[in-house]
Amino acid sequence: MTNVVVIGSQWGDEGKGKIVDWLSERADVIVRFQGGHNAGHTLVIDGVEFKLSLLPSGIVRPGKMSVIGNGVVIDPTALIREIDQITSQGVEVSPKNLLVSLSAVMILPVHQRVDQVREAIAAKGKIGTTGRGIGPAYEDKVARRALRMADIIDADAMAEKIQHLVAHHNIFLKGAGEPSMDADEMIAGVMALRDRIIPYLGEAWAILDESRRQGQRILYEGAQGVMLDIDHGTYPYVTSSNTVAGQASTGAGVGMTTIGYVLGITKAYTTRVGSGPFPTEDEGEAGQTLGERGHEFGTVTGRKRRCGWFDAVMVRQAGKIAGITGMALTKLDVLDGMDEIKICTGYRLDGKTLDRFPVATIDQERLEPIYEVMPGWEGTTYGARSWADLPPQAIKYIKRLEELTGIAVASVSTSPERNDTILVHDPFEG
Repeated sequence: MTNVVVIGSQWGDEGKGKIVDWLSERADVIVRFQGGHNAGHTLVIDGVEFKLSLLPSGIVRPGKMSVIGNGVVIDPTALIREIDQITSQGVEVSPKNLLVSLSAVMILPVHQRVDQVREAIAAKGKIGTTGRGIGPAYEDKVARRALRMADIIDADAMAEKIQHLVAHHNIFLKGAGEPSMDADEMIAGVMALRDRIIPYLGEAWAILDESRRQGQRILYEGAQGVMLDIDHGTYPYVTSSNTVAGQASTGAGVGMTTIGYVLGITKAYTTRVGSGPFPTEDEGEAGQTLGERGHEFGTVTGRKRRCGWFDAVMVRQAGKIAGITGMALTKLDVLDGMDEIKICTGYRLDGKTLDRFPVATIDQERLEPIYEVMPGWEGTTYGARSWADLPPQAIKYIKRLEELTGIAVASVSTSPERNDTILVHDPFEG
């Protein structure tokens, strides 16, 4: 028995929500350890759709403990709104099954405004953020001026910190020709939610340590994907936190030795939201087909995702950087009926062949993919729950992805439904 970290191996949107929900049946505790409500996880359970951004995907399962770790940045309004939405759908959420780290940093409206103004100023050079204040909140954390969830316990101290924080950001807003933000309004907004939030607060690391000592299974749920990691992704077109498996240790307050299996959620093709390099993007008919069949629109923003072919070079690199043990392949059914399927096996740059994703942005943007073409398959993989249900050519495609990435497939998802999954290897068994 081991603890499992779930991360995305591409640019996010790989289907982590469904896989975490599916794995959480065998877990006791489910933990979010980075990101904020810029993440978007859609779960479909018995035909009912649940959209989550801050809450761990395990929250929809009765009898499980969900934890939002210290590495997450939290908008109090978004947190309460999401709790209210999920409870209106019949899911029980209370301090008995949800704990929020006292050390997690708070997102305020001033962070969102700064985020939006920066993107507007950047115009064509914008990163493509969700505009939800994630980046500015992480900046304040590193600059040691952020509010943490623990600060709402002392109302007077909280009010003073908000005044200082807003004064700092108003300097930028004034310089940008924007109206100043009102600190008093922000203080009132947090105060209105204070009594609802405080019961959920606690020392996440202590709860997780106790769970581990009791032999409980812990599932760590990442957001975004490895290629959006602030250090290892397509910088500067990345998120504001580390998305690799090692962040589970830092962002939850647990030792690295307590984490075992790393499951990389990997879409059977590739998508990206927002700006940034995308070597295998297909802007023609194939990309359009993938987007339509895969319903490729962002859970959080509703933005249309850019679509393209599977990039084995990128996934192989993500696997090495993040220490991915096994791959959960998702959305295989989207490829059903295609005449041919392309896999990127390398890049060309200035007449040279590359077997890795280069660091420099200017090089990333000029990469030409080298494709291997495989025949598609007739029939459908939709709803398959065993290898016997898959067309032979689909199995060949999966095996080829394993060979090219060097990562064994642990499971295959064949529809949004929870149980439409082929289990090859249980990550909790190590």
